[in-house]
Amino acid sequence: MLPCPRPTATLHINTTCQKVQLDTSNVGQPNITSQFCSNIFRHRYTQQQVLAVQTAHRKASSWQDKVALSTVKLLRWGMDFVTGYNSYSPTSNFETKARPMTEQKWITRFIFLESVAGVPGMVAGMLRHLKSIRMMRRDYGWIETLLEEAYNERMHLLTFLKLAEPSWTMRFMVLGAQCVFFSGFSLAYLISPQICHRFVGYLEEEAVITYSKAIKDFDDGHLPLWQNLQAPEMAIKYWQMPDNNRCMRSLLLYVRADEANHRDVNHTLGNLNQTDPNPFSANSKIQNALSQLQQSDRGKAGR
Repeated sequence: MLPCPRPTATLHINTTCQKVQLDTSNVGQPNITSQFCSNIFRHRYTQQQVLAVQTAHRKASSWQDKVALSTVKLLRWGMDFVTGYNSYSPTSNFETKARPMTEQKWITRFIFLESVAGVPGMVAGMLRHLKSIRMMRRDYGWIETLLEEAYNERMHLLTFLKLAEPSWTMRFMVLGAQCVFFSGFSLAYLISPQICHRFVGYLEEEAVITYSKAIKDFDDGHLPLWQNLQAPEMAIKYWQMPDNNRCMRSLLLYVRADEANHRDVNHTLGNLNQTDPNPFSANSKIQNALSQLQQSDRGKAGR
């Protein structure tokens, strides 16, 4: 097996958990990193793109935002309890922690996290699909993005299941959490889609933090069993990982990049009206590209 590439000093900057302020207030032009917009459906990233991901937080300004953030914090507490997670600084992993985060604990957390994260996109896509049929009108591109998100999260789960076999206790907890979360999120989306998308945005913020801390643990040498572990074959094919970046660290970087996508997309969708076109749909991207091309042609003609 090829050894996992060791990070340089500049890479550590990108894997820390220092938060930056996330601004998604501009509805017309969603403030999402352009380098990820172009890859949102094919999930192909360059090494520079996956290393550029940072943790970010959108300030809760309205009461809807505060409800969504409070719900995520409550869910985060329950997830931490179930998966045995603690919030100590990863730089002091084996020095100060009574119960350090081992490879098994990280995988358990990833599996539980992804089993929950795969629900919102499917629920929202399903409800919008049914509404489009019921109202006999277009959905303006929301459904494809939401279903793609659900599929992407499921691929994360299936990838991690290649690395560990969850216990029956974990399976029952996932089953119970899915039943409760599916029912609750379905009802909530019928009442306020805006709050639900903001909720998912905050949930994905936590996901980016989780994977950033795992990467930091890996870089600091606290996860020795993963140092020479190669990514599963299905992950290599799904993300089309290059030959020299197929180790466990690279897998975590790719997954984190996906979560950053979902974070920014859902925060942007939370700003839109339900009848607004989805700026992340394939059709919108083509129209925007054509519009930019036409503007460029007009500019050249006017010179």
